[in-house]
Amino acid sequence: MSFMDQLPILIIAVPLLGAFLTPILGMMSKKLPRYTSTLFLAVSALLVALMAFEVYGGDGTPIIYTLGSSDPTPFRIVLEIDAFSVFMAIIMAGVSLAVSIYSWSFTDKYTGQDKFYTLILLVVVGSYGMTLTGDLFNLFVFFEISSIALSGLVAFRMNRGESFEAAFKYMMYSTLSGLFLLFAIALLYSQYGVLNIALLAQGITADGFTPLNKVVLALLIGDFAMKAGAVPLHMPSPYAYSESPGGISTLFMAASQAGLYGLFRASFTLFGGAISSMGYAAVGWIVIILGVLSMFIGVTMALVQKDVKRLMAYHCISQTGYILLGVGVGIAVLGDATAMDRYGKAAIEGGLFHTINNALYKGLLFLTAGAMFYATGTRNLNEMRGLGHNMKITTMFFLIGAIAISGIPPSNGFSSKLLIYESVFQFNPALSAIAMFVSVLTLASFVKVFYSAFLGPKMKDKEIKEVPSSMIFGMAILVAAILAFSLFPGLVLDTLIKPAVEALLRAWPIPGGV
Repeated sequence: MSFMDQLPILIIAVPLLGAFLTPILGMMSKKLPRYTSTLFLAVSALLVALMAFEVYGGDGTPIIYTLGSSDPTPFRIVLEIDAFSVFMAIIMAGVSLAVSIYSWSFTDKYTGQDKFYTLILLVVVGSYGMTLTGDLFNLFVFFEISSIALSGLVAFRMNRGESFEAAFKYMMYSTLSGLFLLFAIALLYSQYGVLNIALLAQGITADGFTPLNKVVLALLIGDFAMKAGAVPLHMPSPYAYSESPGGISTLFMAASQAGLYGLFRASFTLFGGAISSMGYAAVGWIVIILGVLSMFIGVTMALVQKDVKRLMAYHCISQTGYILLGVGVGIAVLGDATAMDRYGKAAIEGGLFHTINNALYKGLLFLTAGAMFYATGTRNLNEMRGLGHNMKITTMFFLIGAIAISGIPPSNGFSSKLLIYESVFQFNPALSAIAMFVSVLTLASFVKVFYSAFLGPKMKDKEIKEVPSSMIFGMAILVAAILAFSLFPGLVLDTLIKPAVEALLRAWPIPGGV
């Protein structure tokens, strides 16, 4: 087999190897893990890019990689990679690399950097594994790897009791979610005797919505909505986001996108045939309701926050709502070919476009919040003022992120929100009006942050200066992507988003042709 044939497993194996080597390298030098882990993440990002060229340049048929054998029978462990899988992997690749570089200076004052970077690598392994696997049980395994590693990162600052509390809450919810996911997988296995997603989809399409299948779908939607931080399953997310050190909030947000991946994969690839044949629009409405609740409750909770990272956390929940709203409309009209062609595909495209946009600008805003804390030693907006005098680069980056998240033209956030507004309006005008109203509240919230933290006289009691160059460079990676997506939204839509949507709507082939 050629090198290109091995890409699927190498994408997971490279950061996993880095996770094992980093503690050993940490014994040699305190700073060595930061550089080697970044190297492993850069290599894995390059492998993802190569896989993207391979997948997007193909005919749309998923790439099937069988572990331990060249015989892709449905009973072996397989990776199945299509344009949607690669799309989600691209998000993690870019964000994790930016976070790793950003963290070089932020973690200087902490011990245990080998553990810190090992956990970052394991989060990336978990996210890649979830998005590339073609096997439900292995999706559960990678789900658990990601959750455990994230809990460790949240609790990294051992001098803060709040960090342990946030990590404990997140771990409890993740454990409960993992158990329900395992139970759902067990119910499917008891009916069909396989774990391969393509084979399960074939069986579910033939049987339709049996009582057990309804239970399974409800469990899967609940599990993955909790992973994504959607209301009303969002409870641990604000604590975990706000207590995560530095750029880990950004990594946390990117890892939560794997929850969206699981939800969409379950709704389309696994249950899409049954939803389409039976016209089961209720599934789409459940996702839409989760989206509307997340949008509105997230933004209203953000408006009253004084802790800048907690404010960002609630906005992350709110932006997840836009994604769920757009894709939820697509799920609701799966059984209606006319509606799907008129606005269903556009709604899904808007949701997926917003997924990558959210990872970029929300990731950037979390990094700017970390920079504000690094410079002032506080997260309380009432204790900040005048940061724009001495932190001009951070101020500019914050403004770029705030403009994008508020959906102000011609930002990338505007492009994806406009797609959602237009398509959702054709489905239900009231839902589109709610989405636009939430954008107004989002803008008001970030005007408040900018006024409180960056304007006004300088802070006399503290010597404020710009953050180190590694933190600036980490933020600059995301800024560059935001500007590129803002200038060329049509190119992004045609190159990345539309193939991902087509892959999501297409049934997976059975491994081995069985």
